[in-house]
Amino acid sequence: MTRVGHVTRETKETRIEVRVDLDGAGTSTVATGVPFFDHMLDQLGRHGRLDLTVTADGDLEIDAHHTVEDVGIALGQALAEAWGDRSGVERFGDATVPIDEALTRVALDLSGRPYLVWDCEVPIEVIGATFETSLVKHFFEAVVANARITLHVHNLSGDNTHHTFESVFKAVAVALRRAVRVTGDAVPSTKGVLQ
Repeated sequence: MTRVGHVTRETKETRIEVRVDLDGAGTSTVATGVPFFDHMLDQLGRHGRLDLTVTADGDLEIDAHHTVEDVGIALGQALAEAWGDRSGVERFGDATVPIDEALTRVALDLSGRPYLVWDCEVPIEVIGATFETSLVKHFFEAVVANARITLHVHNLSGDNTHHTFESVFKAVAVALRRAVRVTGDAVPSTKGVLQ
């Protein structure tokens, strides 16, 4: 069974291509033009053990908003394509991940019902020269809506915003890896569908 999703999204603001292999080795090739975001997406692929390719050409002369949002949309769609009707998956996944002083707990459900609970306060508004920290939540909103999952993100501690977000992305990656693991052959729902 091949569990691969491939999505191309083109608007007046961005051109995005995302490919994800749920049964990969954690190899990431990411080029969005937003260095901090590239670093976080690499963590998602590496620790989720997904083979992840993301290329983006966006209107970065304005800011990173459209690029980050559209990558989230395309990634969510690619994930949904990769797991299809979700037959045989574990369905639920959780992880608690530390990065030095930062600690984040994540739980997710491949429920077919998009819902994000975001409990992650950060001390600064910009990382590096231009990356607005509010874009991280916006990215996950786009992923959740398009992958049709429920995701709870609770940051428990962290003084360094980079560490905080790295613990978020790594925790999401590990929880996702656990949720998509094939442990049976039926759709894990009393309804018989997860869509």
